[in-house]
Amino acid sequence: MHPFASYVLRSYYQATGWNDDNLYSNLTRSSTAILDFTIPKGLMFNISKAPNSLFKTTYSMNALPSLNGSVGYIFTSCDLDVKGSNSVRFKDMVERFKVYDAPRIPEAKEQIWQGGERVDLRGTIYVPTARLDALYSTRLSRTLQLSVAGISNPTPSQRASLTMSQSQAQMQKEAEAAQGGSNVMFSLQHDTGRWCTEYSYSADDGMLGARVLHNFGKLALDGAESSSKERVKRVDEEEAMEGGLKGRFSAGAEIYFSAKEKSAGISTGLRFTTLPDATPPSFHVPSSSSDAATPVSSLSQPPTTLTATLNPMMGHISTAYAARVSRDLSLCSRFDFNVYSYESEWTMGTEWWMRRATKGKEKEVPQTASVKGIEAQLKTAPIVEKVVLANDVHGVLKARVSTNADVSIMWETRLRNALFSLGVVSDLSNRSKPIRSVGLEIAYFSSE
Repeated sequence: MHPFASYVLRSYYQATGWNDDNLYSNLTRSSTAILDFTIPKGLMFNISKAPNSLFKTTYSMNALPSLNGSVGYIFTSCDLDVKGSNSVRFKDMVERFKVYDAPRIPEAKEQIWQGGERVDLRGTIYVPTARLDALYSTRLSRTLQLSVAGISNPTPSQRASLTMSQSQAQMQKEAEAAQGGSNVMFSLQHDTGRWCTEYSYSADDGMLGARVLHNFGKLALDGAESSSKERVKRVDEEEAMEGGLKGRFSAGAEIYFSAKEKSAGISTGLRFTTLPDATPPSFHVPSSSSDAATPVSSLSQPPTTLTATLNPMMGHISTAYAARVSRDLSLCSRFDFNVYSYESEWTMGTEWWMRRATKGKEKEVPQTASVKGIEAQLKTAPIVEKVVLANDVHGVLKARVSTNADVSIMWETRLRNALFSLGVVSDLSNRSKPIRSVGLEIAYFSSE
C-alpha cells in the first residue's frame, strides 16, 4: 500500500491540478502495479495524524527482523482533503492497474500565499540510523513544477565515533566507504499535455538527466471546450469501421550522463492504451466512498495497455501486456530479454479485487404523470424504504510468478479502521528454504 506521505503527495497533486501520470518514468506504471508490487519486510506499524488541512505527522516502526522506526512531518500551503484510514477510498491507497485518460494541460489553480506559489514540504528522520529524507515541491507556473529531494545518511562510524576506538572507527569507515552519504537531487518538470519533459540533476555523482514523453492523438478538453468544438457530421460521411482496439500511442526517451563515473545511458519506450473506455487520471478521480467500477461487459473494448522499452547500451528489451478482463480481475504478462547475454525472464501476474455486499436504504416515491406536480408529490407522498445491495471494495489479492521460480502473493485489505498488507515471497528452486520472506504491515491514520 502507499505510505501516508505518498498519499498526501498525491492529494497535493490533485489539489493543484498536476498530472503525475504524464511522465516518462511512469510509462509502465500499469504493468508495474501488477508485477512489481512490494512485499512488506517483517512486521511494520504506521500511525499518522492530520490535525489540520496544512500539517500532518507520521510515525512508523519495524518490529521485525530488527527494531527501527521513523518520524515524519509534512506541510502544505494548500488545504488538502486527507481522509482517515477508515473512510479513505481503498483504491487510492493501493498501486493498481489503470488505463489513464487522454492527457490534458495541467489545471491552473488560484495562487495562494507562500510567495504566490503552492508548496509541499516533508521530512522524515529514521532511528537509530539518524538518516534524514526531505522533499520540497512547488508549482512555478501552470506547466512547470520544481522538486528538490535531499538525503542525509551519516555512516555508523560517524555516529559511533564517541564510543569506538580510533582503530575500530577507521576500519568501520573503510568498510562503509562505498556506501552513499548525503545527496541533493533537483527535478524540473514541464507538462503541456502533448509533451512532457523532465530535467534532473544529482549532486552526489554529478548526474544530469533528461526525459521526454510525447502523446499522439488529441488532447482531452474541458467540458466547455469540448462542447464548443464538437464536429458536425457531414451528410455524405460514412460510419467508422468497427473492429480492433481503439487507443492512442505515447513514445518517450531518456538520456543521462554522470560526470563522476564518466558514463552515460539512454533508453526509449512506447506505450499503447485503449480509448475511450479509460479510467480518469488520478487527480480527477472523485473521492467517493463507493469503489464500484463499470462492468467490462458494458464497455466497447477491454481496458488494455501495451508497453515496450529498450535500453540499447545494456541490451535490455522489455515488453508487457496488461488488461482488465472483468470488473474485478486484471491480468498482466511481461517478457524481458538481453541481446548480449541471451538471458530472458517471463513474468505473469494478476490482480483481483474483493467486494462485499453492504445494505443501504433507498427512498422510493411513487411516480407521477405530471411533471409540474413532482415537487408537490415529494412533499405529500408516503416514503417507501427498500434495502439495496451495494458493492464495496474491501481488499485486493495480487500474485506473480516468473520463470526464475519466484512466486509472490500479497493481500491488502481494510479491517475496521486500519489497513493491512500481508505478503509472502517464495523461491521454488530452493527446496531447503522455499519461503524466502513473510511480511505484515498495519497502517492507521486519522484526519480528526
